[in-house]
Amino acid sequence: MKEEDSRLIIKRTGYPSVGEIVVGTVTRVLDFGAFVSLDEYENKEGMVHISEVASGWIKDIREHVKKGQKVVCKVLNVNPKRGHIDLSIKDVNERQKREKLQQWKNEMAAFKWLEIANQKVNLSREELVKIGRKLLKEYDSVYSAFEEAAYEGYEVLLKIVGEEFAKAMAEIARENIKPKKVKVRGIFEVKFFQSDGVERIRKVFSGIKPTDNAKVDMAYIGAPRYRIVIEAEDYKVAENALKSIVEYVLKTTKKLGGEAKFVREAV
Repeated sequence: MKEEDSRLIIKRTGYPSVGEIVVGTVTRVLDFGAFVSLDEYENKEGMVHISEVASGWIKDIREHVKKGQKVVCKVLNVNPKRGHIDLSIKDVNERQKREKLQQWKNEMAAFKWLEIANQKVNLSREELVKIGRKLLKEYDSVYSAFEEAAYEGYEVLLKIVGEEFAKAMAEIARENIKPKKVKVRGIFEVKFFQSDGVERIRKVFSGIKPTDNAKVDMAYIGAPRYRIVIEAEDYKVAENALKSIVEYVLKTTKKLGGEAKFVREAV
């Protein structure tokens, strides 16, 4: 089996939407137009009429498109009953073309990452494809799912792919995708048994100093638990901010006569 035949590619079912930008491969070139197999859709082929290949008058369509060529098209019309998809190459500008090709390149990388993740889980090919389609349904692209895992942690994928596969995906995502920002988080348990315990808790958390390099969010999640989430440009900055805040909360709570502990949450 050829390498390209064995490569995992998760294709969408159904039809593209009118106005959607799609990537495809030219399969046939005729005098009146070119037929394009849609790379992202299962068993779907569209047609680019000669008038939609390029602006201006075209003497020979084969001077503009060739069999096997990768093209980026705009979907002009879709007729599911007849199985027709009308496409345009000329309606796609250079920015759209560049962005779409990069998206497809990212998606191909994500398919490969799914296979690598599966080396730890050892699912069947059929099960792996099912996971890919679940991710497409939830995130619109498999690459976006990996991005989310890199940024938010494996927990965001738990309900979709299960814990073992989610952890494998998150590990690969952190190795291959540099998030714009990262997060660290954990749970404080703070207890005061005095009659003014609520005021003492408020005093503890109101004393947390803001930082220029990290965003700090505190949320009450049910007595006596409070979640802290720190967002920063990189893990070193986030970890330093978290360490400083944890030390402050534990020390201040003890000083005010209470009990506190901190439990790190996985990311």
